[in-house]
Amino acid sequence: MAGLRDVPAASPERRLRKGSAAAGAEMDSETLKKYSALHPKPPGLTLQYGTAGFRTKAEQLDHVMFRMGLLAILRSKAVASTIGIMVTASHNPEEDNGVKLVDPLGEMLHPSWEEYATQLANAEEQELQETVTDICEKAAVNQHKDASVFIGRDTRPSSEKLSRSVIDGISVLGGQYHDYGLVTTPQLHYMVCCQNTQGQYGKATLEGYYEKLSKAFMELIKKSPGSGESQRHLKIDCANGIGALKLSEMQPYLPQELLIHLYNDGTKEKLNYLCGADFVKVHQKPPRGLDMKPNERCCSFDGDADRIVYYYKDETGHFHLIDGDKIATLISIFLKELLAKVGQTIKMAVVQTAYANGSSTRYLEETLKVPVHCVKTGVKHLHHKAQEFDVGVYFEANGHGTVLFSKAAETKIRQLAKEEKDDEKREAAKVLENMINLINQTVGDAISDMLVIEAILALKGLSVQQWDAIYTDLPNRLLKVQVTDRQVIDTTDAERRAVTPPGLQEKIDALVKKYKLSRAFVRPSGTEDVVRIYAEADTQENTDALAHEVSLAVYHLAGGRGEPPQPI
Repeated sequence: MAGLRDVPAASPERRLRKGSAAAGAEMDSETLKKYSALHPKPPGLTLQYGTAGFRTKAEQLDHVMFRMGLLAILRSKAVASTIGIMVTASHNPEEDNGVKLVDPLGEMLHPSWEEYATQLANAEEQELQETVTDICEKAAVNQHKDASVFIGRDTRPSSEKLSRSVIDGISVLGGQYHDYGLVTTPQLHYMVCCQNTQGQYGKATLEGYYEKLSKAFMELIKKSPGSGESQRHLKIDCANGIGALKLSEMQPYLPQELLIHLYNDGTKEKLNYLCGADFVKVHQKPPRGLDMKPNERCCSFDGDADRIVYYYKDETGHFHLIDGDKIATLISIFLKELLAKVGQTIKMAVVQTAYANGSSTRYLEETLKVPVHCVKTGVKHLHHKAQEFDVGVYFEANGHGTVLFSKAAETKIRQLAKEEKDDEKREAAKVLENMINLINQTVGDAISDMLVIEAILALKGLSVQQWDAIYTDLPNRLLKVQVTDRQVIDTTDAERRAVTPPGLQEKIDALVKKYKLSRAFVRPSGTEDVVRIYAEADTQENTDALAHEVSLAVYHLAGGRGEPPQPI
């Protein structure tokens, strides 16, 4: 496996006690103990592996990184494939960090292994070997199998040191690794997928990534009505993160038709500070450090470049946000037109969460006539649901999303692009084939999504204002209420209805009836003792009133802490 560093077999890191190759073969306990002592766990600290892996203050994560190195090797041995480890805390503040594991096809870690990750991270020092052995037995890990891990990290000051702790963990159990250093999270997912599909998905190098995406993008915009006439300018807020470095590397690969201008490139300000996709989405205003002129197309990445939102200011200076819902809608319109031209029975669906704006759902279902499915919050839930369709488009409102093509749909499209006799059908299939090559199907990818959006806007001759005008978002409001125990809230129907505490859902239903085009739901946070509240209605005034009334109901019925919520 070219480029992988192999820890020499004779070194203590590779030494295994003699025994059968059965699950749970015993490791060198002295080596484990010695290395673990270099990465001690703070007594009593407990962390949970969530959708985004582990995430907390950087100084609390050294032992977690070491142990995730161990876990990555076990997972690699269990599935006989390369596993990825990304050191990042995405859109969190710079002083935080985190780690997530990437499964063989570039997808998120399997849920059963999330439990093992939590178990391993929280084991006290004296329980560590026993915990590793326990995981080996439960997951039928053959300790004598080869293992390999790809490592990547973001630009946080703590990331390089923490990635070295990961390497210590890998070394203890003996495995090959390749450290890609500074990469976006989606790039690492992409590399893992390329490695495990023997190059069918692409080359497992940054050059391979840039070449694949830029080639597909150039093929697409060749067919745009304005091709060669006007250069398309795009201002990108890189959240002072890894996206700036990687876009700079990619610029030479991009055609002159797209001129990107990078802001918040990490040379002056802190990561994610008053900028980035999450800031723009939550605060509904432009990032600091980006000068916007009326009707200029702008977008923001988050800290590890797996989320993207677009926006612009109109002539009156009013700010317009184009979030994940409108991105999913634009892509769906484009793909539906192409699929209709191809004339095959390739079925498309859109997957959303309860946070999707009601106007987007209505437009997709009633105007575009595309089925929409709602799932629980969290990218992994959207990804799994999208895998059920020939073409599954999914985006969270926060701008994290992608498009998945089933193997059968992809094969059919590539075949038509090559063999179809009808010119119009063949051309439509070629555009679809280039879209497949441009989209990073492993995970939401801000760079890939940006190129997909730019290609569609160019091909359809759409301005950012015309895109925004496809439908009008309903006013919405997000609030949170502190509670003593978030687990008193239990939900059903993709988190849209509260089952407990008794009486809460009935109260929400009664409040919703007071306002036009309204809905509201509550759900417990995955990480802190707060209940999140979402409300939307026909006007901002009614939305804010509904959100406040629901927050009071949560406060009184779910054990609110502190002062009652104040009106907005």
